[in-house]
Amino acid sequence: MYKIVKKKALNPTVTLMEIDAPLIAKKAQPGQFIILRVDEDGERIPLTVAGYDREKGTVRIIFQIVGATTEKLNHLNEGDCLHDFVGPLGVPTHTDGYKKVCVVGGGVGCAIALPIAEKLHELGVEVHSIVGFRNKDLVILEDEFKACSDKFVMMTDDGSYGRKGVVTAPLEEMIKAGENYDLVITIGPLIMMKFVVKTTKPYNIPTTVSMNPIMIDGTGMCGGCRLTVGGETKFACVDGPDFDGFQVDFDEAMKRGAMYKDFERKAHSEACNLFKKEVE
Repeated sequence: MYKIVKKKALNPTVTLMEIDAPLIAKKAQPGQFIILRVDEDGERIPLTVAGYDREKGTVRIIFQIVGATTEKLNHLNEGDCLHDFVGPLGVPTHTDGYKKVCVVGGGVGCAIALPIAEKLHELGVEVHSIVGFRNKDLVILEDEFKACSDKFVMMTDDGSYGRKGVVTAPLEEMIKAGENYDLVITIGPLIMMKFVVKTTKPYNIPTTVSMNPIMIDGTGMCGGCRLTVGGETKFACVDGPDFDGFQVDFDEAMKRGAMYKDFERKAHSEACNLFKKEVE
């Protein structure tokens, strides 16, 4: 059993937890993920490692409450335990050999982008970070990004905080201003990553995207997380989650990702109603 040693609400729909998992903390790297089950009858869900403390033996996860399992997970508190917590899985983000990197995060994807930015900063890389949210109330991890970034830009869709607009606007401005990036790493909604790639491709700036499709076993056996990359079928769990953004078929990924939205909403609603009845 894996004890929750810390729980913190980052905004109304996003929660941070630190889990006591020393063996995973010992080996985890930025870009990797874990698969957990809340209880014995629960479904398996993947969550990216949002940080780790090797000395304390803890792993940080940050999740958005969107489905039944994340709703159940959010009802656990410090001192409660998860039934399963498996990892680290996936290929770590490549961080060696760069001098200047721009990290572009959107929404809860910033939780995945942060440990990568921190790792690059530790290696002495010049890090520029651009993060975007729908509005001020949804902003997370601002101070943490500022601490590891040589240049930091905050964007909100409605202009309620930072600059108004999308993350691709300052990215293109920086590129046109002469920022010679060795790499752009972007993590967030598929549509955002697609347009980040459209922004960098004309300048031939290598762009890494982090893909998070439907996933079940995390070992490449089920095929649920398949993607088309460079005309070939890849599996996000074992070949990724990082891929060359120029090669990813985003339209196919978005179409497949939308297949279960109605089911997720229904399951989330049922879970919420169940918790309400328990409280009553």
